[in-house]
Amino acid sequence: MSEACIIVGASHAGVSLALQLRREGWVGPITLIGDEAELPYHRPPLSKEHLAGEKSLDAMQLRPAKLYEDNNIELLLATRVTDIDREARTVTLKIGRKLEYKKLALCTGASVRKFAPAEGVENVHYIRTAQDIARLEPQIEEGRRAVIVGGGYIGLEAAAALTQRGVRVTVLEMSDRILQRVTSPAMSAYIQSLHKSFGVQIYTGIEVVSIREQGEETLVCCTEGQQFEADFLVVGIGVLPNTGLAMSAGIEGESGIQVNEYGQTSDEHVYAAGDCTLHPSHIYGRSIRLESVPNANDQARVVAANMCGKQQVYDAVPWFWSDQYSIKLQMAGLSAGYDQLVARGGLQGGVEASFALFYLKEGVLIAADGVARPKEFMISKQLIKARARITAEVLENEDIEPVNFAAS
Repeated sequence: MSEACIIVGASHAGVSLALQLRREGWVGPITLIGDEAELPYHRPPLSKEHLAGEKSLDAMQLRPAKLYEDNNIELLLATRVTDIDREARTVTLKIGRKLEYKKLALCTGASVRKFAPAEGVENVHYIRTAQDIARLEPQIEEGRRAVIVGGGYIGLEAAAALTQRGVRVTVLEMSDRILQRVTSPAMSAYIQSLHKSFGVQIYTGIEVVSIREQGEETLVCCTEGQQFEADFLVVGIGVLPNTGLAMSAGIEGESGIQVNEYGQTSDEHVYAAGDCTLHPSHIYGRSIRLESVPNANDQARVVAANMCGKQQVYDAVPWFWSDQYSIKLQMAGLSAGYDQLVARGGLQGGVEASFALFYLKEGVLIAADGVARPKEFMISKQLIKARARITAEVLENEDIEPVNFAAS
């Protein structure tokens, strides 16, 4: 039997897992397989600094090529895995080559959710890969008009980046408010006001029903008869986990590849990490799927240890961030199901604002959002992990330092 480890997916989770395997003492061959041609790179800047023209793809590399060589990691780029034979413990590449493994790690990530009305329309763009940005870049010129479909974080980050490059931006969101799925009405209102101050037009409760090309223009037609003219469109309506390879091999999972607390799938020789996984959270008492770099990196490091024979449990506090204009929004935990919202500081002031929002459920802190509040963000991660009970009076009192929240 081969002593090799094969990792499918060469993004954050895959790269972290490969390098951590060596640190944990894996001595056999390691093969890291990615379907993109570029060296593995940071994805968050795609909708932020890279789209804004502030950071090149070379500057976004996760690791230099030499580091893979130094760690004896075979990097197969522009390569797709088409089949897993769990009984023979092999994977088949699109080119027909078969590779044997002792352990297999699936870090297949997620793909953009396609927008049906945009099918076949030339000037519609998505943001998930470096090639997506390369295709979008020629469209970006000062004074041009962009319609962004989707008022989630990707859509809003794209709106900020394009606005800063002189593009006139309109955001269309089907829900009653932007960011409705992930945050409170208070935060939604702040972010919408921020974008309005930069000239972005945001429409909520509006659904796109068709997109038509009219010469060099694109016409976006919505319910109630609204129409918006654009030179190009950007669609950001979420992602879907890449589970097809696992499902076709009979590995369990529905809305993600199901793993246990050790990152192990229903096959004891196959592990998974990153955006594609559905993992148990003791903090929230349910299985969760996270789309975040911290989750991908942290989960991958735990999986690497367990592939080397350890029994480390993965139960990290989810955390995220979003850069829009000059603000950094930091988020800890998951706010779904909160029954009390506590504000610390004022939500006014646009890019000068400084505040934190705390989400409580039955008196227990379950999540926090912060703008220019790093201390509150850092302590919130610890308190969420501890399932701490804190009163609203303590959280909103600016005279109490965040480090003293639990003691007050």
